[in-house]
Formats: sequence, C-alpha cells, structure tokens
Amino acid sequence: MTKTLYERLGGKEGITLIVDDTVAAHMNNPAVSARFLPYHEQPKRLAVIKQHTVDFFCAGSGGPEAYSGKDMITTHTGMNISPSEYLHVIDDIFLALDKNSVSEESKKDVLAILWSLKDMIIAK
Repeated sequence: MTKTLYERLGGKEGITLIVDDTVAAHMNNPAVSARFLPYHEQPKRLAVIKQHTVDFFCAGSGGPEAYSGKDMITTHTGMNISPSEYLHVIDDIFLALDKNSVSEESKKDVLAILWSLKDMIIAK
C-alpha cells in the first residue's frame, strides 16, 4: 500500500520539524527575512502562524488534522509578495525538506502543491 504524503513527511511531528526549519531559513534569507524577522519580537504570534502552517500542511497532505485558518487569498492579500520572494520561500522549504531527509518523490509532491498555490499568494 502506498503511503500518503503526510506519512512520507513524518506525520504531524515531521511536518512540525519541517515548518520550524523553514521559518528559521526564512529568518536567515535576506530576500524574505524582512517579512519574518519582526516575529522575533512577537513569539506568541509566530507560534500561531507556525501552528496554522503545520495544520495546513497536515490537512493538505492527507493527515487527519483540520485546518481552521484563513484561506490562502485572504491570508496573503495586501502582502504584495513578488514572484521572486515566492521562489525564495520555495527554496527555503526545500532546504528544510533536505535537512529532514525527505525523499525526492515527496519533494516533487510538495513542489506540485506549492506551485498550485502560487496564484493565490503572489501579488495579492
């Protein structure tokens, strides 16, 4: 039986590690860090954002968790995220996937999901 993407990413525990590593990469990526560094001063807000992100990826990858956050368009409206910033974010996610030894097959599935979301995120 084929494992779901959720299972291949390590379930909620694995996805939580990937999200933590991704946010850390964003903080150190000069192309997007200006959007994330202010959250150092707002740890409770950052924890909420991370939890929404974990729930979003868990639900979207076939896990049992429910996502109760805003939809992608509402979340990103007014942020004016450029195509370049979006690609840097994808690079950071892939660094985190590599750090967590995610398989090439799973990385392709994650990329397909991220690419399907781009029109809901870029230039909103």
